[in-house]
Amino acid sequence: MKWINGKKAAAVCLGAAFVFCGGCRKGDGILTPSVRQALKVDGESYSLQQARVYLANYKNLYGKAAGADLWQQGNADGSLEKYVKDLALFQMAKVLSMDSLAKSRGIELDESEEAGMQKAAKSYYASLEEKERSFLDVDEADLEKLYEDYALAQKLYKSLTADINSEVSDDEARIMDAMQIVVADKKTARAVRKALKEGEDFATVASSYNEAEETKIQFGRGELPKEVETAAFAMDNGTASDCIQTSDGYYFIYCINKFNQDLTDIHKLKIVQQREKTAFGDVYDAYSKTISKKIYDNVWEDAAVGLSEDVATDRFFELYQENCGSAD
Repeated sequence: MKWINGKKAAAVCLGAAFVFCGGCRKGDGILTPSVRQALKVDGESYSLQQARVYLANYKNLYGKAAGADLWQQGNADGSLEKYVKDLALFQMAKVLSMDSLAKSRGIELDESEEAGMQKAAKSYYASLEEKERSFLDVDEADLEKLYEDYALAQKLYKSLTADINSEVSDDEARIMDAMQIVVADKKTARAVRKALKEGEDFATVASSYNEAEETKIQFGRGELPKEVETAAFAMDNGTASDCIQTSDGYYFIYCINKFNQDLTDIHKLKIVQQREKTAFGDVYDAYSKTISKKIYDNVWEDAAVGLSEDVATDRFFELYQENCGSAD
């Protein structure tokens, strides 16, 4: 679950690696005065109007932080606008690519899921102010397609990660609280070792000698040199290691808490998510290279994201989550 500006925005970004525009082609995209394609992937496309739904929502979700209007404070050079436009294009291309893969594997939405997306489209359209409807220029059918495409992409992800082992041991996910002293040369290491052997406080010695950016650290497996990890994970609370020599320098570790339960539980979730991402990416990345992707650059340039305060819509993804699979 992801929160942006205090608002629930679950699954705003699909959880999978995506090499943006691998095999993309740019070209002209004016079809008719009313329907202009912004992006096409494997025969399926999004119009300029549909693209604006993504743009407006990302603009409003990411354009404010801690009460500050980032568009006024940090977009003088256009970098924030470029970021949001790139993000929207990235996500739309990924959704359509994932849908193509889903269809190739016979995955489709059931009636209940389609009904939920119809409800989401109605709810989102009803949430729009008149000026927002005028700017987006979409109807409920446009929104329903966006929601159904998004739902199918999510269903594909779940299908490809359904068999992932969600069991993670405490030892694999273990996070430790500690202090460190890291020095580059043997002479300094000897001085640190001598001070600690004489009973000086570890934090005090660290303030005089530590060459690392931080003294207090939290770490799990694979984050420190193997020699340091092995020694540290064998320590008890309130104990300090001897000098640990590595190719990076000399380490001294003080164990504050050898097993941080809260952070370990969080780390377990991250490990499972990484397993899912890897399993998905193995299939998706190979497939993505086989399909065509085209950006209609002249249309995309018209997809203005520097919206006025009158266009404040930001509930597209929130309403997807609320209605996901709902036929009520």
